[in-house]
Amino acid sequence: MELEERFPMYRMVDEDSQDVLVEAEDISGFFVEFEEGPAEVNFLRVHHAGTARRKAESAVLEVLNRQQEKIGEYFIGRVERRESRIDLVGDGSSSSAYRFFGGPCEYPTAAGVWQRWASGVDLRQGEWFERPAGDLASWLHVVQNSWFASRRRAARYLTGEVIYLDGLKIVAKPGFYCALGEAMNGPGGYFGSNLDALADCLSSEGGQELPVRIEWRSFDASSNALGRAFVKSILDIMHEFHIEVIAN
Repeated sequence: MELEERFPMYRMVDEDSQDVLVEAEDISGFFVEFEEGPAEVNFLRVHHAGTARRKAESAVLEVLNRQQEKIGEYFIGRVERRESRIDLVGDGSSSSAYRFFGGPCEYPTAAGVWQRWASGVDLRQGEWFERPAGDLASWLHVVQNSWFASRRRAARYLTGEVIYLDGLKIVAKPGFYCALGEAMNGPGGYFGSNLDALADCLSSEGGQELPVRIEWRSFDASSNALGRAFVKSILDIMHEFHIEVIAN
């Protein structure tokens, strides 16, 4: 689902002074495959530009929703504006180019996922599975980034002794973590993005009690898709924390 941007969705601030360097509706050159060296990032349809600062050593790129609340963030480090000044245009056509010495985000489809999260429309159960297959890793990346940007812990927040996983939707490793995060913490919920992070979530002292049982439906289908070694590692971790896994 493509969502039209009509609000400043990206804001870059100096972490030390909290000065706003630039606010814009969109950016290009940041959500790309990994590249060596500084990234050339263009802020599109600029709403606000700090005229006094062309450089910063500890810049943070914030992702905003329609209510102008921060829902995600990237520590960029050193940045340098290419132009000496930015002339804002009333029709929203102005842009500003920066050099990001910390490099880009390596999830090229994350920008589209962030648009969905910034829309203000509640996420639906299983919505991650409805996205194009190439978005799955980016969706998990946004889940993790947004979870910690909102100052939540790597822990369980929902209650209930049993959770359910639909193995027919778990066709890749990112999908397992999307499904588990949703089962533990609701749509858009995080509960690990790799095996080490899963163990961290299970060992967290904050949050609610862990479930005593996971019912993993269509287990064989997902196990074949994920690989037996990976699934065995999951089961071993669950066993370590006394969570029974029922394979249906």
